[in-house]
Amino acid sequence: MEHAVQSAHNRLLALFEPADRKMLTPHFKSVTLEYRKALYEAYQPIEYVYFPIAGVASLVNTMVNGIASEVGTIGNEGMVGLPVILNDTMGPTSVYMQVPGEGLQLPAKVLREAIDQSKTMRIVLAHYTHAFFNQVAQSAACNHAHDLNQRCCRWLLMTHDRVQSPEFTLTQEFLAMMLGVRRTSVTLAANKLKRQKLIDYNRGRVTIFDRTGLEKQSCECYAVSKREFDRLLGEPSGAA
Repeated sequence: MEHAVQSAHNRLLALFEPADRKMLTPHFKSVTLEYRKALYEAYQPIEYVYFPIAGVASLVNTMVNGIASEVGTIGNEGMVGLPVILNDTMGPTSVYMQVPGEGLQLPAKVLREAIDQSKTMRIVLAHYTHAFFNQVAQSAACNHAHDLNQRCCRWLLMTHDRVQSPEFTLTQEFLAMMLGVRRTSVTLAANKLKRQKLIDYNRGRVTIFDRTGLEKQSCECYAVSKREFDRLLGEPSGAA
């Protein structure tokens, strides 16, 4: 599969009209997105939205018994704070950084006012919301239909797309949460990929050696989700 690596900016922001970006730019703040940083909490007012440039944020749903499940991820293709786009002030999930990186912070109030003023911004954000919903739906189907090795390759590819580097931090805890399995199962899957010389995985650090090999072993869900993002948001800019 031919792959275009996304360049070092936020893909969603790049789609905004120049006038829309100009309206937001004075309010942006560059921030470091550290591992486990809470970007917003469930059923708490969302004060800021975030446009990641590198790293991966995780939407986490916590059950009454305390068990937490990852239900979606966001990287430099999108925005953290989807309820704000949908004219809400909070959501039922929390969002934490699981792969550290950097991004742009924007007051939620500023985005709401900009959405009210700009039809072109509303269209872009509606397309992103649709693409994100499709990603979550595909992930739910994937968890039922495909084996652990296929799903592990898919998540490694998705993370690689978002971090701008073949080497990145990815803890066993996060990978297990994404895949819906125990950490011991993650260890077995990662060791299999190591033996095939597709990756190296040591103390929470992943190095991608053979992306093409990962793509061949991944299920179709990676390509389906990527195709939907490209259909709704356009091809990512960057070098092949």
